[in-house]
Amino acid sequence: MSFTDKVKNKAEELAGKAKQGVGEATDNPRLYAEGEAQEGAAHAKQAGEHVKDAGRDVRDALS
Repeated sequence: MSFTDKVKNKAEELAGKAKQGVGEATDNPRLYAEGEAQEGAAHAKQAGEHVKDAGRDVRDALS
């Protein structure tokens, strides 16, 4: 996973957490849910990047 991908995913995760916090503070369940979804999407992207990295490691080990 490249450094820029890590930064982008972390920024998206933090934005999701911020939305959750604002949603909770303002008693806005829709904004809270959007934050949860955004954070979940960031985690999914990170997991996908980890899978790609593991695939590259296996390929390199077999080469």
